[in-house]
Amino acid sequence: MISAHARDSFERIFRKAAQARLPLDSNDLCEIVSLADASAGTSKDTQVVVLTISSMVFRLLLILHFDEDDSTRAYYLKEAEERPFQEAFLEICNLCCGAINQELLRYFPDLGMSTPYVLEAGCLPYLHELKPGLLSSYSVTLNGSVRLAATLCVCTHAPIDFVADTSAIEETSGELELF
Repeated sequence: MISAHARDSFERIFRKAAQARLPLDSNDLCEIVSLADASAGTSKDTQVVVLTISSMVFRLLLILHFDEDDSTRAYYLKEAEERPFQEAFLEICNLCCGAINQELLRYFPDLGMSTPYVLEAGCLPYLHELKPGLLSSYSVTLNGSVRLAATLCVCTHAPIDFVADTSAIEETSGELELF
C-alpha cells in the first residue's frame, strides 16, 4: 500500500527530475501534463525506455515513451548527427532516472538502479499485471515540438509512507554511480 503522501511524493520527485533532466538546456520549456492512460498517444512506432529503481520495499519503473521522429532526433542530437540517437537518448533517460534515485536516497538508503533498455510500446497495457500501487502517466512536451510521454509504476512489498521535500534545487552534472 502506498499512502497518499507517498504517492504525491513519488509524482513530485518524477516531475522535478523530468523538468531538470529531459530538456537539454535549462532555458528549454518542459511541459508535463497528466494522462489518463499509459498507452495514450502511442503509435505503432512508439518505443519505450524502461529504467528500474529497486529497494527492499518497492520497485519503481520509470518508462519514457518516444518516437524517433525528426523533431526528437534533431532536439537530442543537435550537431552530433554521427552519434546514434538511441545512445544519446538513453543517456538522457539515465540522467532522469538518476535524479529520481538521488531524491529517493534521502528516504530509502538502499537503492539499486538498472541500466536502461528499450521495448516496444505494446508492452504498456500489461503494466497492470505487476499490480502496481501507483501507476501514473504524463505527456511531456519540450519547446512545444518534441513530444515524449512518461509512465511511473511503483510496486510495493510493504506499506510506504513518506513526504518528500522537493523544494531544494540541486545542481549536479552527470555523475556516474558505481555499484
